[in-house]
Amino acid sequence: MFRAAKQNRIFQDVVDQVQEIILSGKLKAGEMLPPERELKDMMQVSRGTLREALRVLEHKGLIEIKLGVGGGAVVKDITFDQVNESLALLIRYQKISLRHLAEFREGVEGRIASLAAERAKPDDIVKLNDLLIEAKKYSEKGNDFQNEFIEVDKKVHLTLAEITENPVYVSLHHTVHDNIDRYYENFLNMKERELKENYQDLCEIVKAVENKDSDEARDLARKHILRFNHYMVRREVN
Repeated sequence: MFRAAKQNRIFQDVVDQVQEIILSGKLKAGEMLPPERELKDMMQVSRGTLREALRVLEHKGLIEIKLGVGGGAVVKDITFDQVNESLALLIRYQKISLRHLAEFREGVEGRIASLAAERAKPDDIVKLNDLLIEAKKYSEKGNDFQNEFIEVDKKVHLTLAEITENPVYVSLHHTVHDNIDRYYENFLNMKERELKENYQDLCEIVKAVENKDSDEARDLARKHILRFNHYMVRREVN
């Protein structure tokens, strides 16, 4: 299963080999890697190099090191949370520009709205309209309730993602919206007019989804993202 590591890049080759074995499915979740002594001999590396490589793989979430009798390196199940960790960190620490974040969200949120329009069931429309009632309440109370409005806005987008029944879109939504608050805190300041404009955006998106107009839903969702971004860019410049 394993070969001698390339001596010119020995540490990275150990990581790459084990990672490839796991991702290819040759070792499945719950199975153990060969014992440390066997791995060391098969890959012709020192114990220190092997242990360092295993620590990297554990940090990546691919294995878990169990200590004690019967312990060793156990393959972990790969989750969407692990896959999205790097994107989450980039957003949380604002390593992505507002423009690039908007470009990314415009494409993803537009596609989600389009698919939701094609796949929405009556119960989904009821849930979306219930959220609109909540959004309207906060939009009418003014900018002191901006944060509450934004939380409802997030719920609308999450519901649209869930309607697609595509776990990739649901996971991406959580990754973006669970980590985007610092952008809002630093750059977003909506007055009553802006809140009402964004509430109207949500109403129009939900109506397009209810009407099963996928093109209209996509275009409206993209414009909604660009409107939010415009508010933030305007404050960033000022």
